[in-house]
Amino acid sequence: MAYQIPKLPLTGEIETKAVLKQLNASNRVLAELKGVALTIPNETILINTLALQEAKDSSAIENIVTTHDDLYRSASDAKSMAISAAAKEVHSYAVALKHGFQLVRKTKLLSNSVIKEIQSMLEHNDAGFRKIPGTSLKNQSGEIIYTPPQNPDEIEDYMANLEIFINNDDVSDLDPLTKMAIIHHQFESIHPFFDGNGRTGRIINILYLVVKDRLDIPILYLSRYIIKNKSEYYKLLQKVRDSDAWEEWILFILKGVEETARQTIYLVKQISAMMSEYKFKMRPAFGKVYRHELLNNLFNHPYTKIEFIMQDLGVKRLTAAKYLDMLVNEEHGMQLLEKIKIGRENYYLNTRLIDLFMNFSISGLDDNTETITSQ
Repeated sequence: MAYQIPKLPLTGEIETKAVLKQLNASNRVLAELKGVALTIPNETILINTLALQEAKDSSAIENIVTTHDDLYRSASDAKSMAISAAAKEVHSYAVALKHGFQLVRKTKLLSNSVIKEIQSMLEHNDAGFRKIPGTSLKNQSGEIIYTPPQNPDEIEDYMANLEIFINNDDVSDLDPLTKMAIIHHQFESIHPFFDGNGRTGRIINILYLVVKDRLDIPILYLSRYIIKNKSEYYKLLQKVRDSDAWEEWILFILKGVEETARQTIYLVKQISAMMSEYKFKMRPAFGKVYRHELLNNLFNHPYTKIEFIMQDLGVKRLTAAKYLDMLVNEEHGMQLLEKIKIGRENYYLNTRLIDLFMNFSISGLDDNTETITSQ
């Protein structure tokens, strides 16, 4: 029997005893993450660096795989011909995510127009919701496992219903984390776009937490958890459609929030400690010319350039080059950056920060996991 997508809110008992118990744990760790993020005085550091990591992981779920080198270079110069196509796609994801954050931060609304704007930035088109039938979801063997709504009017109707559920708390008093799990499943089942649904759906997750003030900035990303549990993720998505197994799906997402929040707390603490160490070395070496904008630059741009220093500090080219060389040279007792030349461009690498993310990241995808494709 074909799955009939329910209109929201769902009926029946959704927040079971098991869900409520997990909600308590997940919300506790999420609140801790929100507080830990405040230890980084410049929020753009976490937004930029973690958004890039999320872009890499979320794109990897869709088999868009890039290296950390390409990733950070694309952030420094997305127009460079030397950057791979995959890295440029990942960069587009990070840009779309940050753009979406700026939109919802102002309005505290996650509307369909915002969702369309995010997808448009991901896919570089303005096609909007699907208007042509023929889309189906297949596994690696080419078997159709699910067919989303085909009629454009039906897609619009479901998305209008989802928009109300996202933004009007009078419709449902469920915990925001429970609602996030439902929203994610509903969006992926509606599959409103011809392409980019998975990445758009994962951006919706984090933006929803910002809208509901569970986080101040977008720093909790489930993509790494989904990669780690990719087979389970797709199995439970389908199990809801086959047997209304909402409890299992919601518990899966809530556990992902708890696990990911714990990992992100560790990562933020490591970044904070590294920044303190860098500052301790830089202040005596630079003396009166030391400025916190210089420290922030090294963590905003793991691959920084002379132009970035000029822009962030408002200094001339020779001064910017001098500062970077001081951070590279051993004679100043710092050696905080590594200088490399790619083509005609000099890059200054914060290798310790890059290594932190590389060690934190999952290298590649499990060949045995299921890949869902749309057609």
